[in-house]
Formats: sequence, structure tokens, C-alpha cells
Amino acid sequence: MPFIDQLRAAATQNNSMLCVGLDPEPSRFPAAMRGDASKIYDFCAAIVDATHDLVNSFKPQIAYFAAHRAEDQLEKLMAHMRRVAPQVPVILDAKRGDIGSTAEQYAKEAFERYGADAVTLSPFMGFDSITPYLKYEGKGAFLLCRTSNPGGDDLQAQTLADVPGQPQMFEHVARLAQGPWNTNGQLGLVVGATRPQEIERVRAVAPHLPLLIPGVGAQGGDAVATVKAARIGGGPIIINSSRAILYASSGDDFASAARAAAIQTRDLLNAVD
Repeated sequence: MPFIDQLRAAATQNNSMLCVGLDPEPSRFPAAMRGDASKIYDFCAAIVDATHDLVNSFKPQIAYFAAHRAEDQLEKLMAHMRRVAPQVPVILDAKRGDIGSTAEQYAKEAFERYGADAVTLSPFMGFDSITPYLKYEGKGAFLLCRTSNPGGDDLQAQTLADVPGQPQMFEHVARLAQGPWNTNGQLGLVVGATRPQEIERVRAVAPHLPLLIPGVGAQGGDAVATVKAARIGGGPIIINSSRAILYASSGDDFASAARAAAIQTRDLLNAVD
């Protein structure tokens, strides 16, 4: 099933806009696991088991695995998600951005080695840095557009004087992703929850694209304002929460606490008028 159809189906089945981000930090694990990088799979698998009926996707962040030489645990986790939640798509958060044969290798890593349904990418090097991923039929690719970090202003908020209408860079990225770059309907955009007014501006340009929205939870994004802005136009909404769910408890009840936090977040998002 193509990523976009799988996403819509999971959102309907689980009545959810919530994505759980899998960012394992061994220093924050429960006492029995704390500081032990060999337990990354065990921790993440327990979170998946506790929340897979509450989400529309999972988003493992590859750096949290690679930093601990735990890529083999990520492969094992991807296989586990396929077994216990085959209906829930997995977005590999890698933020890759390169061209030519290097991009082809990154695409192979995401879609063949790890079996991801979608991947996050930096569009800074242009369309030819995106095309190797689009050759994988049915896979999704989310382009960084308007990120939640303060430094995002350095480039994303700059006005492009040579582009008709003089949009800001993030608006131009959204327009390209909605239009000429989206050759097979595989693209989405990453926009931060900390700037809901700019989510509205993205939606004005790209009303139908899926939006992956980090920043709700520990980063302080306004969940209500985010949902109201993101649902303009009717495109799919993926609202990510990582730390607020993963580390809802530091005790042995971490999985049940994660489930409770996921339920609370999902219901908050669904309750927005």
C-alpha cells in the first residue's frame, strides 16, 4: 500500500493524528535499563507495543541509534513494528540531503535496509537531491520546510526577491513540493508546531500535502492552534510527540505511562473544534 494510503488508513483505524517519535536516550531509561545502550531495542519495542493502536505513524530518529552503534537494533525494531503494527507506517527521521550516487545510497538505506515507509529530507540542494527517493514507488518523502528551532529563521524566513511574489523561502519550498517536484504524489512537508501562523501560510500554498509537525509536547507547541492551522485544506496531519511520551515515567511503569500520555495527547488533538 502506498505510504499516503497507509497513513490515511492508520489515522482512520486508530482515530489519530498522533505520531510517536522514537528518540531513545539510554541516560533517560528506567533504572533497570539506564545507561545501557544495548537496551535501546527493548525500550523502543515496549513503547511501540503500548501505543501502536493510538497512532497514525511512528518516527524513529536515526541519530539516536547510530550514536550508540545501535543500527542493528533499529533494524530489529523496524521488523518488530512490521509484526505488531503492520498497518502503521514508519517515517525514518534522517533529514538526508545530497545528490547523485550518494543520495541513491541514502535512499537505499532508508527503504531497503530499514524498510521505512517514508523519510525526512533536506531540500537545500534542490530537486536532484530528492529524485532518488521518488524512484521508490509508493514511498513518502517529507521535505524540511519551516522548522521549530530558532535558527530556522536564518534561511527559511528569508525573502526570495527573484521569485515571483517574493515569497519567503519556506513558502517557496511548499510551493515546489505541492507542484512541480511532486511528480508521483509522494511528497510531504515538515513544519514546526511552534509557529502555527506559518503552518497556515504553508497550507495556503500546499493545502493537500501531508504535514509532519514536530514540536508538540516537550518543545512547547500549542496543540490546539497547530491542529486548527494544519487542517486547513484537508491534507493529512501527523503531529509528532517524542520525549513527552517516551519519558512520561522513569520507573518500571514507563510503557503504561507512555500509553496514558499518548491517549491524553491523541484525545487533546481530536477534541479541537
